[in-house]
Amino acid sequence: MKNLDKIKLIDMIASELQEQMTFSEIDSYFETYKIPTDHTPSYNSKKVYVKEVLPQVLDEIILEIAEELELKHSYGKVVPKEKIIVRENSSLWKSGHYKLFLSHLASFKVTISQLKNELEKYGISSFVAHEDIEPAKEWQVEIEKGLISMDALCAILMPGFNDSKWTDQEIGFALGRELLIIPVRRDLDPYGFIGKYQGIQAKGKNIGQVAEAIFNIISTHDKTKSIYISNIVDLLLLSNDITEIKNRINSINKINDFPIEKAKQIHERIIENKNFNKPEALKLINAFFIKNDLEKIFKSNFDNNDSQVYDDLPF
Repeated sequence: MKNLDKIKLIDMIASELQEQMTFSEIDSYFETYKIPTDHTPSYNSKKVYVKEVLPQVLDEIILEIAEELELKHSYGKVVPKEKIIVRENSSLWKSGHYKLFLSHLASFKVTISQLKNELEKYGISSFVAHEDIEPAKEWQVEIEKGLISMDALCAILMPGFNDSKWTDQEIGFALGRELLIIPVRRDLDPYGFIGKYQGIQAKGKNIGQVAEAIFNIISTHDKTKSIYISNIVDLLLLSNDITEIKNRINSINKINDFPIEKAKQIHERIIENKNFNKPEALKLINAFFIKNDLEKIFKSNFDNNDSQVYDDLPF
């Protein structure tokens, strides 16, 4: 692909991703192609971010992204894809959240629904087949969508799990995509290809403790940490009320060695959200800033904010 053609195609991709995705979703999408996501854009714009990252990427990957976004162009032939990557389906996952597929037996669905609610406090959206599939939709198609778009899989291992016609296939799907698999042991140890994972011992734990153990793995594992941290930072910055603020700051505070560049990103953008200018929210966010050797913010910082339009480009 000619250099000028590549620049034009990257501009088209940048415009499309700006419209379709949040910052964290762009990072998650790039990571599926092993594109580095540690770049700080010269301007607070998703389009600028994409245009500054993609020029260093191989032409074949640029062409593949353009095809997946269904962009019409004549800049080169597309290399056949070796894997399927699907953008987030809003009917399956909560927008902007980390996407965790819960593989479980139908007989355990009540407890799994409660686990799903606990995981949401950590910014983790869980796919639970019996309640997340609309009655009019084909359940198998929806499960496949969940498996294709998930970030990781959690298998609730209990007697009968390995006799199911579906659970082993769900694990196989995650193995094929080289995703993290988190076994939760409930009277059944990991077996077969997941036998190498020790997993989480559920006996003696309540639902909240199991949810926290799952969060601890996702927020620290090499395969999942980067995507999760990007998600939870964006969720914090978009918090709508004090409950969301508390849950998201609590999640971030539990992450050891939280990246300083992400802490600085929060510090820089927090005044864009007026929900943080209330006393309780200010106290929480300032405790986080002090912990990371960053300056405190005050109500006056919000009052003095010039209300710059988010993701707007300079004229």
